[in-house]
Amino acid sequence: MTSSRKKTKISVYLDPEVMQMLAEFAARRDRSQSMVAEAAIASFLSPDDAERREAVLARRLDQIDRRITRLERDVGISVESLAVFIRFWLATTPALPEPAAKAARAKAGDRYEAFISALGRRLAQGPKLRQEVSEDVDGGAGG
Repeated sequence: MTSSRKKTKISVYLDPEVMQMLAEFAARRDRSQSMVAEAAIASFLSPDDAERREAVLARRLDQIDRRITRLERDVGISVESLAVFIRFWLATTPALPEPAAKAARAKAGDRYEAFISALGRRLAQGPKLRQEVSEDVDGGAGG
């Protein structure tokens, strides 16, 4: 049974870049360019198009907000970890007499290389510190 409704032909002018995008999209989806253009125009003219775009935008903003929240948490953990380490190191490491200080400076390069190597292994295989630190830690219980 054939449809009694006949489609109307229109002519439009498209920028070459838009035409290329239309052709590539239609080819990827194995659809005609006419069908893709019709669906795009129908979507653009749809009364709920603005609400749909707003919902998509809101979802993306929510994702960005969650990522920023995690980033702020991770940076906070890093800063606190560094502060705790520095405070501990300063409290427990006595100053060295000059001959020992020279020997320590000479050994510092080797120790630094070992540190960088261990850090690289840790970053490559995990788990990350942020995964080990509970998000439910009571803020007033320490420090």
